[in-house]
Amino acid sequence: MKIALLGYGRMGKEIEQIALKRGHEIVIKTSAQEGYDIQLADVAIDFSIPTAAASNISNCIHHQIPVISGTTGWLEQYDAIVELCKQKKGAFIYASNFSLGVNIFFELNKQLAKMMNTLEDYSLEIEEIHHTQKLDAPSGTAISLAEGIITHSNKKSWKLDGETDDEIIPIVAKRIPDVPGTHSIKYASKVDSIEIKHTAHSRQGFALGAVVAAEWLVGKTGIYTMKDVLNLG
Repeated sequence: MKIALLGYGRMGKEIEQIALKRGHEIVIKTSAQEGYDIQLADVAIDFSIPTAAASNISNCIHHQIPVISGTTGWLEQYDAIVELCKQKKGAFIYASNFSLGVNIFFELNKQLAKMMNTLEDYSLEIEEIHHTQKLDAPSGTAISLAEGIITHSNKKSWKLDGETDDEIIPIVAKRIPDVPGTHSIKYASKVDSIEIKHTAHSRQGFALGAVVAAEWLVGKTGIYTMKDVLNLG
């Protein structure tokens, strides 16, 4: 499989190593938004920056190149990308986190939200910790966790680092050097606490998931998620 790496920072380099070990070829690796021929690739993996992601993804879709994106901070343009993908009969996967473990964690989070929804004595908080180079806060993963809870509870929205009420999920974002990513959901009452947590030990889990998703997407058309890739129902 010939892969274009759109965004060749630390994640791009991790993806390159995993892809090569799995027998794939890297034909493009760039952090530029233009000046490359995307048609050299069988599939593109975008881990660029928020201001470049939509342009990168659009270019792939226009040229019928399946594309997956793990870039966060650009989702105000997501609906337009989905519509373009439908019009062009392209293939696209966006995930706030491609880690296989995190996507299982997403499903656990939804199930716990359903069980806790009627227990009014419990307060809720999401905490995310990342390295100091991370550009956006809260993380896309934390937002996905909040959205999963909202879908399965009476919560209405989320708020970063501020006062909330019973319908708003508070998210605490911390930036600490050399932390790949830690996310926790905590329900606390006066008598006990229930907490689930995912801790990434390195970027390799994110990179592996991205390559697995790219392998899965080749030959397909449509808009998919990691639930489809992992057959999580």
